[in-house]
Amino acid sequence: MNAETELQTLIATMKPSLHAQPYVFCSIDEVVFARLPFIPLGTFHEPEGVTIIATREQASDSGLEFDMSWACVTLEVRSSLMAVGFLALITARLARTGISVKPVSAFQHDQLFVPW
Repeated sequence: MNAETELQTLIATMKPSLHAQPYVFCSIDEVVFARLPFIPLGTFHEPEGVTIIATREQASDSGLEFDMSWACVTLEVRSSLMAVGFLALITARLARTGISVKPVSAFQHDQLFVPW
């Protein structure tokens, strides 16, 4: 599998793709996590609890608390886990315009969560 590391190529071919539904971040305990009636888009286990990324509808239907809704933009370019500066360049530009971003990197692609 070829994943891109060259910064200029990553920027030129990132092909952002907006997901149709809003997402939320929730912090729940392990018991609640084990009983979720859906598979979250993303999870991360922290000492304070399990952070999940789920659609707003999934979280609401399950009675989970969340603060705000986020749009998910997937960067369709296959970025290498070893790529340097790709997300830094994007997040810095968003910061300059006052846009908060929560980047999430997966094996194939990067996702940017920005306020809905």
